[in-house]
Amino acid sequence: MRKYHGKGVCNTIAIGEAFVLKKQDTRIDSPVYSANSDIELKRFKKAKTLALKQTKALYDKAIQMNNKISADIFESHYMMLQDNGFNNCIKNYIKDESLNAEHAVFKALNLFSDRFKNLDDPYMRARHFDIKDICERLIACLQEKYISYSKLKYDCIVCANDITPGELINFDHSKLLGFAFSCGSVHSHTAILAKSLNIALSIHLGDGFLASVKNGDIIAINGYTGEVFVNPDDKTLKELNRIKTEEVLWHAKLDKLKGKTSKTLDGKKIRICANIATPNEIPAVINSDADGIGLVRSEFLYLGRDNFPTEDEQFLSYKTILEGMGSKNVIIRTLDIGSDKKVDYFNIPKEKNPAMGLRAIRICLKKPDILITQLRALYRASVYGNLSIMFPMITSVDETLSLIDICNKVKQALLSENIPFSNNVKIGLTIETPAAAIISDQLAKIVDFFSLGTNDLIQYTLACDRENSEVDKFLDKYHDAVFKLIEITAKNAQDSSIPVGICGDLAADTSVTEKLLKMGIDNLSVPASDVLNLRKTVRSIRLN
Repeated sequence: MRKYHGKGVCNTIAIGEAFVLKKQDTRIDSPVYSANSDIELKRFKKAKTLALKQTKALYDKAIQMNNKISADIFESHYMMLQDNGFNNCIKNYIKDESLNAEHAVFKALNLFSDRFKNLDDPYMRARHFDIKDICERLIACLQEKYISYSKLKYDCIVCANDITPGELINFDHSKLLGFAFSCGSVHSHTAILAKSLNIALSIHLGDGFLASVKNGDIIAINGYTGEVFVNPDDKTLKELNRIKTEEVLWHAKLDKLKGKTSKTLDGKKIRICANIATPNEIPAVINSDADGIGLVRSEFLYLGRDNFPTEDEQFLSYKTILEGMGSKNVIIRTLDIGSDKKVDYFNIPKEKNPAMGLRAIRICLKKPDILITQLRALYRASVYGNLSIMFPMITSVDETLSLIDICNKVKQALLSENIPFSNNVKIGLTIETPAAAIISDQLAKIVDFFSLGTNDLIQYTLACDRENSEVDKFLDKYHDAVFKLIEITAKNAQDSSIPVGICGDLAADTSVTEKLLKMGIDNLSVPASDVLNLRKTVRSIRLN
């Protein structure tokens, strides 16, 4: 028996025979130049047409499988293939640098991928895999290395470096038990699809894993721990089968909580909502039975492109989210660009300490046209659902009053243009700086709700850059100072009779749920996959 330590993505157990998948390499190692740009442009156009056809076929298959999450992913890939910024980037490399089409696509891949790789938000960081998938498909089409999918002949675990969402969807799912990857990301769309299909997946198993596995080996995946066993012994198999039996009973128990309220033993109703980064996650939110969406990270509209999203582009995205959630409340956070989320076309000067620099609402107040465009789109979309708007990175009352004034001016402009909007849009603040927490008594008097962004609150309270691994041991999320600031904020919200929630990672930490609720936190927003488990915890707590 050989044991490998990876990272589990889907909490499930899978045992089956190994099917080793070795993919064709579409990497371009060195520049290839062409004397005839027109020919290369025609080749690129032909390849793009074929890639669009293949992606549409994947979308259609996902619809046939009634898998909305998959369909949304392939729809986003289809849109990316048509994106003007992406296409113009490739064409410019062909025309201006005389590159052949393959290398132009590869260079565009590096450019767009790098923009995502350095982001703080793990979901958005993993979007570089989508760019990689799209570009690999284009290169394969250019080289006529058409992507083929193996027909599985037995119940198996697919072992590979990584695979694309398209490859996953095209496998025979009746024989597919799980995946074991040398590389990968828990936030990639491949991982999201595996989770939605309840397929066991372990990633980051290391370079040696794939080289040591051969077809026919027995593979066992513990998705809870990320452990992968090659030719496990009888003792290991017995233990994994025991966990699998318990797993079935656990999920059946959680599913029974759908439709029930998240109420403590003494009757306190707690709202449990979901965090999302793109509209693609709406089906998962619906399936989780969340009470609403407590955080939409609107940065997805601004990243991975060369220009600002138009008002209409933003409007359509917000409309999709609001319509998807029906009457349930949706809190959309205005753009939080800056710090680790660097976007060239914003023209933000390089800063020595960007985490404390020009970011979020500071950019919006310095460049109000950006915010006005976003707010117009948000208010226009507000008639299609139950919208709340949240401003991040607040440090003062003056900032907040300025933002409210901009909201009022946007509404007045829409009114003069006879453009409908809802008069019931709530305005809230992300409390993520010690300054905002300390003056939360003043802020609570001028807004409708608070949501504590504990990830940044911990960073700023403890003076620890959460992107700096050298200070990880000092980044104590359970520090007394952090909980003191949460307690102050919760009390001030209660005194002003406004809701107060948490949308940071601490919200999903069930070891502190009781402590947070006793402080007065009345809503928690977590990844959709954590909603039912958190509901179970809440229903076991007695506050008085």
